[in-house]
Amino acid sequence: MDISSIKTVLIVGSGLMGSGIAQIFGDHGYQVLAYDVDPGQEKRMRQRIQSNLEIMFEGHLDVSERIERVQKNIVFTSDFESAAESADFVVECVSEKLNLKQDVFIRLDRICRPEVPLASNTSVMSITEIASRCSRKERIIGTHFWNPPFLLPLVETVRTVDTSEKIIDITMQLLRRVGKHPILVRKDVPGFVANRLQHALWREAVSIVENGIADARTVDEAIKFSFGLRLPVLAPLENADMVGNDLVLAIHEYVFPHLENSPLPSTYLKDLVERGQLGFKTGAGFMNWTPEEQEALQRKLIRHLVASVGQKH
Repeated sequence: MDISSIKTVLIVGSGLMGSGIAQIFGDHGYQVLAYDVDPGQEKRMRQRIQSNLEIMFEGHLDVSERIERVQKNIVFTSDFESAAESADFVVECVSEKLNLKQDVFIRLDRICRPEVPLASNTSVMSITEIASRCSRKERIIGTHFWNPPFLLPLVETVRTVDTSEKIIDITMQLLRRVGKHPILVRKDVPGFVANRLQHALWREAVSIVENGIADARTVDEAIKFSFGLRLPVLAPLENADMVGNDLVLAIHEYVFPHLENSPLPSTYLKDLVERGQLGFKTGAGFMNWTPEEQEALQRKLIRHLVASVGQKH
């Protein structure tokens, strides 16, 4: 198999992520088979895709034509065997339950043609564990799309010790072809790359609040109005090279002993959860949130993402 032979993409699971990933492939002219055990998911999936495309192409004269074209490229099905037999590439997007994912991959491995790549969109689970009960482990790979997948370019492409170079190459090529920015994660480790970086920052942010150094809003402002502004252009290791690694080393030698290094979640965070302060879900978390504030922040995020990357894809 090579990239030109991929015509039909099967998405297993048509929830939030499955819908967005189906949209990506449908928007780039692929025939998409969207499988779900619940026939009622089709209406919800198509409504999500319509809403996503309206957000992305608000004001464009051809938006209705584009929506119609994408929707035509996506066929909803509840016939797993037929869909798997037809697929040239598969992305699994079912719930984050290991046994469920393993069962899906066993079925895919049995039905799909031997050369077809089988990808999992898990954000946290070991691809090696997901593939452990399959016969053809060499064709199983991780493709962690970031939410919202129709806007965020990154896809973490995760290899296991069994994944073949050919499968990696085909997957990376296909992702680039549909406008994504794939990165290769060379080792199948918890959190892959981006979540490890993100949650290392979150651990320190929570610790600063827990230790009374600053309140939650101040911590967020410190990020938004300093290094957060330059991150899209100047990432940490580029920044290190820019300022000089001798300076970086000196700073690390001084400050690292004072940074949070607990291997366990913060007791402050645990207390918030135990008190029912879950954030948007309950109206209170690290900060208090009215429904209007929640909606305003979500709209602001979408507008920012559309302006930053949406029109490039």
